[in-house]
Amino acid sequence: MEDERDSYLLLTGASSGIGKVMASILSKEYNIILNGRNEERLESTEKMCGKERKILIWTFDLNNINDIASTLSEFIEKNQIRISHFVHCAGYMKMLPLKMVTIDNISNTLNTNFISAVIIIKTLMQRKINNLAMKNIVFISSNISNMGAKALSVYGASKGALDSLMRCLAVELAPHVRVNSVLPGGVKTEMTESIYENEEVLKRMEATYPLGLGFPEDIAEAVVFLLSEKSRWITGQQITVDGGRTINVTA
Repeated sequence: MEDERDSYLLLTGASSGIGKVMASILSKEYNIILNGRNEERLESTEKMCGKERKILIWTFDLNNINDIASTLSEFIEKNQIRISHFVHCAGYMKMLPLKMVTIDNISNTLNTNFISAVIIIKTLMQRKINNLAMKNIVFISSNISNMGAKALSVYGASKGALDSLMRCLAVELAPHVRVNSVLPGGVKTEMTESIYENEEVLKRMEATYPLGLGFPEDIAEAVVFLLSEKSRWITGQQITVDGGRTINVTA
C-alpha cells in the first residue's frame, strides 16, 4: 500500500489571488506542490503555508503547453512522489470586446485555462508516471461559464470548455477519481483588480450580489469540502460560490 506521506496535491496558479490563499489553507491538510510562473512569488506563497506538511515548488508557465507533460513527468520522477489530488486554479483573463480579440489572446486564454488541465490530467493518469495515485480533481471555473457578459467571450468560452471537460472526466474516470468544478463569482484578486477600480462597475456588482462580494477564502473552503470524504458521493458537478449572484433575477 502506498504511503500517504508520499502523496501530494498539485495546485496550479498558486502564486497569486485565490490560489495563494488556497495554498495557505490546503497546506494544513496536504503535502502540496505550488505551481506558477514566478519562482519569487511562489516562495512568497510558501512562507504563508503551514509547516506540518511538505511543500514543493514547480515553477512552470502553463501557457507552454508543448512541454507540460515532459516537465511534469520529470518533476515527479526527480522528487520520487505521487500526486493524488489536483486543483486547477491557474487562470488568464483579459477583457476584450470581440472586435479586439486576437489569436494570441485566444491561445493564451485556452492554453492556461483549459488545455493545460487536459494535459496535466492525462499525464497524471498514466500508471508508469503516477502509479494510479489520482483520487480527486477540482477545477476553479467561473460563474460566467453558464452566463454571458460583454468583453468576456473568450474567457467565458474557456471556462465553459473546462466545465464540459469536468463532466466527461467525471464519468470516464469514475469510480476511482472524482472530478468537480467550483464556480466563483466576484472575488477581488490581482487578476480582477482592474474591474474593481471602476467605481460604476463596483457599485453595480455590489448591488447585484445578495450576500455582497466574496473573498478568496470563500472559494478555498468550497475546494476543501470537495477534496474531502464529506463529498465522497459528489462528482461531475458545478458548485457555484457567488453570494447568490446567479439566482438574482432582479439584477
